[in-house]
Order: sequence, then structure tokens, then C-alpha cells
Amino acid sequence: MGENPMKDDYIIVLDFLSRGHADSRRAEPTVQGIGVNFLNLLEVILKDDATVKPEDLLYIGEQKRDKVKFIKERIKYNDLTMFAKDELEIVIDKIIGQNEARFVNFFNVAGPVTTRLHTLELLPGIGKKHMWAIIEGRRSKKFETFEDLKNRVEMLPDPKRMIKKRIIEEFKESDRHMLFVVSH
Repeated sequence: MGENPMKDDYIIVLDFLSRGHADSRRAEPTVQGIGVNFLNLLEVILKDDATVKPEDLLYIGEQKRDKVKFIKERIKYNDLTMFAKDELEIVIDKIIGQNEARFVNFFNVAGPVTTRLHTLELLPGIGKKHMWAIIEGRRSKKFETFEDLKNRVEMLPDPKRMIKKRIIEEFKESDRHMLFVVSH
């Protein structure tokens, strides 16, 4: 089948179930996590002696893994534990913060989806007025930070929060357009 280019090498732990799911036939240390680059929601099984805590970084790549026995499966938002769903909000904030340039660049390169809909309008809080202000602003000079974006686009809601809300919406599969999350 070939190499999957959308594979994450690292996940951030959202929840650690030391004995696995309550309804699972086998008691095995299970982690629910989110991929750092592609935002894949994954469930992985740890080696028996391994323990982790929420927000730990776990290596799941092709090389030798120190704590992960195997990647069990990709999961959907609804498969997350309540704790993992709460943790997801915190972790997405961190991922956006640590990759600010990547997410700010979205505002610099986003284009139309159709003749009537622009990708920017898929973000919560952006209508035609903000969309045109962003397009105008990036023509003269690309946006460099979230702060730069807020300073140059009048009355723009918090861009970091907009992206976070959009990512959560995509996890909940409430829109067919995927901007940040790799669809299943």
C-alpha cells in the first residue's frame, strides 16, 4: 500500500488507561493521543512496564519505540474518554502555540473553496468583511504572527481561538471541509 505521508512520529498523551477500556477483553495499558503534525487521534498500546501522564510526548514512528508496543488504531472524537476530550482543548492550544508560523500561514495562503465560499469563511467568526480585510492585508505584506494578524485586521476575533474551535469542529465531523485535521 505504500508509505502513508500523513503519519505522525509523535503523539501527545490525552489520557492514560493503565488497564485499558473497562469493556475491553484484555487489560493492557492504553493511551489516547493526538498526533503533533497531522492531528491524528490515535489509540496506542504501551509496553507493560511503561507509564505516561497527560501531555507527555510519545514516539510512535518507525524506529525503535521506548514505551509504545504498537499503534492500535485511529479513533474518532466520540471514542475519546471524557478526560481526553477535556485535555484535547489544552493540547490543541499548545500545538497551535508551538506551531504558530504554520497556522498563521494558513491566513496567508487560504484560497476559495468555490466561487461563493472562501476557505477563510470556514473559520468560526469570519464572514465576508473579515475575509476581504485579511485578503487585503496579506497583499501588502504576509502576516507573521497572530498578534500581527489581530493588529492589522480590524475587529478580528482571536485567530488562535478560531483555529482551535475549527479543529474541534473537524474532529466532531460537523463539516465536510477539512482544513487542519486529516479525515479518516
